[in-house]
This record gives sequence, structure tokens and C-alpha cells, in this order.
Amino acid sequence: MSRSERLLELMQCLRRHRFPVTGAALAAELRISLRTLYRDIASLRAQGAHIEGEPGIGYVLRPGFLLPPLMFSAQELDALMLGARWVSQRTDRELARDAQNALAKIAAVLPADLRRSLDDEALLVGPEYAPSDEQARLPILRKAMRQQRKLLIGYRDLKGNESRRIVWPFALGFFDHVRMLAAWCEQRQALRHFRVDRIMALSVLDERYPVPRPVLLRQWREQEGIPAAP
Repeated sequence: MSRSERLLELMQCLRRHRFPVTGAALAAELRISLRTLYRDIASLRAQGAHIEGEPGIGYVLRPGFLLPPLMFSAQELDALMLGARWVSQRTDRELARDAQNALAKIAAVLPADLRRSLDDEALLVGPEYAPSDEQARLPILRKAMRQQRKLLIGYRDLKGNESRRIVWPFALGFFDHVRMLAAWCEQRQALRHFRVDRIMALSVLDERYPVPRPVLLRQWREQEGIPAAP
């Protein structure tokens, strides 16, 4: 790998270790000599990285440092670009704009050769139709989740039965053909799933729900047997 790629990988190695790690362990992980490792650590320190430690004891990277020109590898940029394109095609216009804004911020700090990779058209995501009324609901649902606000919804189930419910939204799933809201339902006193395209009416209430959203999400994962995200 090039020296730039090696410095980036060294930064990533240091970020992965919460506690001091020996130079020998870092050199083995990167498949470089100790002499090269010490030289690379000196280079990162010269560029402002707050790396504490010394040979024979161990090194740790203190938080708060970014190395803009080396922030991402080409493969990581592929992943980010593909993810942004998926968001642009499979969510709503507001989130699609935010994804494009994020890519623009990344492009602003990349060297020219990596910046060009953001325009690579080799990784594609096919478009998918989403009803306009569903497009309008998604930003409202996301905001209610962030603020932990209760929702009053009018819902039509699979059999066509309509009901009004107060729910506590805590997760939103984007699947190929449906968007699904996970929430605690006050009427059922249980965790429930609601298809966004079957929500006929939607109001955000002033009242915050009393259980922290991460707690609801953890309970839902346990109930559904879904492992925590890596």
C-alpha cells in the first residue's frame, strides 16, 4: 500500500483500540516494521494527531482529530457513495438531500484523485416508486422519533379495519417494497409494527413518551431476536 494508505490504516487501527496498544502489535496488524511504525507515528503527530505513548509502553489516540485528506480509502468511498445513492432512491426527498449534502462535505476535503471516485457510475441502485403521501410522512416520523414524541395515527390494517391509536415511535425500517414503523402501541400495550403506506392520518403530539427510545429499541430487538447492529 502507499504511504498515505498506510497512515490512514494506522489511524484506523488506533481508533479501534480504546486502550494503549504496543508498537509491536500495531506493526504486526499493519504488516510493517517497528521502524516504519515509529516513523509513521511521528508523521501523524507532526500533522496534529494527539497520539500519546512511547516505544515499549504503548500508544493511544485521543479523540478529536481528523485527517481530512486521508479520511477515507477508495473502498470506503465506494460504500459511502452506494449508501447515499440507496438513500436517494429508497427514502424521501428530505433524507435524499441530506445524503447528497453529506457527500458534498466529504468531497470538499478529499484529494483530487479520490474526489473523482465519487462520480464513478459503476455502482448503481435501481429506482423504486414510493407514493407521494408516504414521502410526506417519512420526515415527520423521523422527527418524532428524534424528539421522542407520541404520535396519534389513523391506521388501516390488512383487512381494511380502521382505528385511531397513540403510539411511541422508535424505529423506521426501509425495505424493498414497504416502509415499516416500529412503535409501542398504547391501545395494545405492546410493541407493534405499522406499515407507513397504511397510516391514513398522522399527528405529532406535544407529549414525550416516558421510556427512552434506546430502551424500546433494545426491548424490540430482544422480542424479535434481532442482534444489535455492529
